[in-house]
Amino acid sequence: MIDDVATDGSTSGEKSMPVPTRRARRVRMTGKERREQLLDIGRTLFADKGFEGTSVEEIAARAGVSKPVVYEHFGGKEGLYAVVVDREMRQLLDLVTGALTAGHPRELLEQAAFALLDYIETYTDGFRILVRDSPVAQSTGTFASLISDIATQVEDILGLEFKARGFDAKLAPLYAQALVGMVALTGQWWLDVRKPKKAEVAAHLVNLAWHGLENLESKPRLIGHRKS
Repeated sequence: MIDDVATDGSTSGEKSMPVPTRRARRVRMTGKERREQLLDIGRTLFADKGFEGTSVEEIAARAGVSKPVVYEHFGGKEGLYAVVVDREMRQLLDLVTGALTAGHPRELLEQAAFALLDYIETYTDGFRILVRDSPVAQSTGTFASLISDIATQVEDILGLEFKARGFDAKLAPLYAQALVGMVALTGQWWLDVRKPKKAEVAAHLVNLAWHGLENLESKPRLIGHRKS
């Protein structure tokens, strides 16, 4: 009688021998690769749990390293958070300043609104981090300071338009803060609801900014090439 063959290749009458397992090779990262990995993990955790809710232990565990590795690269959670915030601020500022290419002031407003909404849609985790109040005194910025930086870009555009229309150019900073703040806070609300569609949100924002409440269009439209 032929013995049944076991799954490990031995017969039922033989003593089963353990099958050697091959240990997975651990890929060693360069310092730069490890730093980028820690930044990606930190960014995800800060967006999900906030600064206070994120620990160095969890960051290290997700990366598969010990806590000293995190300290070696960033000096601690505060240093990692500061770098993440700085990157997100530069990303958003680059998007906004790069979008302002039109000649007509109304289309410039459309471009600024779309730039912020594009950032929210594409870099959702980054925006969630920026809209939280930073608890780190040495952090490179907060949402308020970011809005101020963007408003400075808009201020120059408004200043030229005010002069051309005979308005007091000294008021350009006030209007720049008001316009950018309006778009930013609306974007913060849209982050969660995502309704109406992006182009419609941009159209209504520009409608309010361009016409004022007294001259609002019932069905605002976009005049630039961006329609979505």
